[in-house]
Amino acid sequence: MIDLIAVRRELHQIPEVGLDLPRTQEAVLKALDGLPLEITLGESLTSVVGVLRGGRETQGKRPVVLLRADMDALPVKELTGLDYASTNGNMHACGHDLHMTMLIGAAHELCARRGELAGDVIFMFQPGEEGVDGARYMLEEGLLDVAGPRPDYVYAIHVWSALDPHGVFSTKPGTVMASSDIAKVRVLGRGGHGSTPQLAADPVPALAAITTGLNTMVTRNFDVQNPVVVTVGLLSAGTIANVIPEEGRLEATLRTFDTDVRAKLFQTIERLVDGIAAGHGVTGETEFVEQYPVTVNHDAEADVVADVVRDLFGDERHRRWEKPLAGAEDFSRLLEEVPGCFIGLSACPPDADPDTAPFNHSAYARFDDAVVPDGARLFAELALRKLTP
Repeated sequence: MIDLIAVRRELHQIPEVGLDLPRTQEAVLKALDGLPLEITLGESLTSVVGVLRGGRETQGKRPVVLLRADMDALPVKELTGLDYASTNGNMHACGHDLHMTMLIGAAHELCARRGELAGDVIFMFQPGEEGVDGARYMLEEGLLDVAGPRPDYVYAIHVWSALDPHGVFSTKPGTVMASSDIAKVRVLGRGGHGSTPQLAADPVPALAAITTGLNTMVTRNFDVQNPVVVTVGLLSAGTIANVIPEEGRLEATLRTFDTDVRAKLFQTIERLVDGIAAGHGVTGETEFVEQYPVTVNHDAEADVVADVVRDLFGDERHRRWEKPLAGAEDFSRLLEEVPGCFIGLSACPPDADPDTAPFNHSAYARFDDAVVPDGARLFAELALRKLTP
């Protein structure tokens, strides 16, 4: 029997960032070794995909369930003080080490019950969720065709280090997480001496006006019941006090909860930048970097998850989200293709207050791995219910 807690803590000590995770891939393969899986490794990223062929005979099309775990960490120096903390300058500050371990546990259970399955299971271990769109790379490499028939259902579990009490599963039908994009703005002027601004075309006042205008734009162009979040995280111009620079730039993160609103936001920002720049006698350029779409659960699958959680663990272990989270997820790409559900699970330590505990991405975030067996069990049970007559 595999020791899931030991696997999780091993993974926690070797966090890697981005699409190239060789040590993590090696650890996952080691934990899957000996199982009757058809393994496919990624070409442009160090993904691992395992296909389990169910042993039960069926008539007609065999259903397929895909279960996903992300693998990458963050470039954060860990400050938790745990005796198994990372020391390599990276940190599993978003709990992906727990996700991998849950999926490994589900793989072991489902392989042991292979004879009950009248269909196939895809185990998806994905690098690059943290902002580099690993799911897109895996889709381009043929993820959805790896078992032959495309998946009929997709599920993912994501842990939180706060928000909900320890061990509570949470989800909702419909929109569950925001889209995520970046706006990059350049304001081009004409430099000069700080004592004679009338001889220059100063980009700095225009850049400042655009920065404040982005916030006013949200409240005057979008319905407050359908939120838009615009946050300027980078603002840069000039090198010294008495020189008017040639240009300035800003970068902002954009979050929406609706595909149409997302498209409108791009158009509105571009119009605002062009208009303010023209009013200041300078030129504005806007580039959008599209990252992750809105994450939208399928209503029926959110209800299935709620029922399974209640059956396995009791009513008190399930919570229905009242509103979506402003974070973003590239699991959204799979949900655009296949019915499924993105599921939350609180790994907030039992002795911590979920309202004040350090949240995901914090150097102090702690995830209690006692929830790992329950996450593995939920993964396995979702597959079993879809694949056993």
